[in-house]
Amino acid sequence: MEGYDAYPSLELDRPATHVLRLTLRAAGRLNAVSGTMHGELAAIWKTIGEDEETRAVVVRGADGAFSSGGDLDLVLEIANDPETRRRVFYEARDLVYNLIACPTPIVSAMAGPAVGAGLAVGLLADISIATPSTKIVDGHTKLGVAAGDHAAIVWPLLCGMAKAKYHLLLCEPMDGVEAERLGLVSLCVPDDELEDCALALATRLAEGSQSALRHTKIALNAWLLASGGPAFDASLALEFLDMAGPDVHEGVAAIREKRRPSF
Repeated sequence: MEGYDAYPSLELDRPATHVLRLTLRAAGRLNAVSGTMHGELAAIWKTIGEDEETRAVVVRGADGAFSSGGDLDLVLEIANDPETRRRVFYEARDLVYNLIACPTPIVSAMAGPAVGAGLAVGLLADISIATPSTKIVDGHTKLGVAAGDHAAIVWPLLCGMAKAKYHLLLCEPMDGVEAERLGLVSLCVPDDELEDCALALATRLAEGSQSALRHTKIALNAWLLASGGPAFDASLALEFLDMAGPDVHEGVAAIREKRRPSF
């Protein structure tokens, strides 16, 4: 697609007039975010915001899963290599701030696992949709690092501090029904209605007054920046401090061996 050659790891198409659909795809890995995909996912929002053809975006995962989060090979690269750690730190920051700054309305359609960097996109979307079978979990503390991707900037505002601490400290998963009840997502719809619902909402946004919608989004996102920005900056710094510590190696090993970590 014209203007998007810099993002080969992201699958892009136009399912409706003025609607761009971004599909996360990593076959056999539940759409885990690789190092390449992480960088592209951080940068693409600036391109989308400057694209006059795109008035709304749908973000989804391929093959019945949204995203299982950061690829474990990438996590170990971050832990072992200072240059990778520096690069991904800035990418993680840019992913959140570029997405929030993107003036184009974004709709996320989350099915199956929604974790980590993928979940950051899913929950920071302007309209987030889940299904009863969606499994939302922030797995950072289980991995041995602080919950720094996006959680501090948005979870307390959406579902309250008590619930945010419960789910983030314990990595307690929730399904789409519970996520809607808590206010963490906009809607929960049946699995077989997810794609049509997301596209229908994106089409409505694409047909609306672009100045009115974009300016409303900018004003509302000022809440995120003012209330959660400093906490996000601190959480991201603490996450990458933990990436240089010993616990992350045990966290990765425990996930791969399907056992409880021993920190």
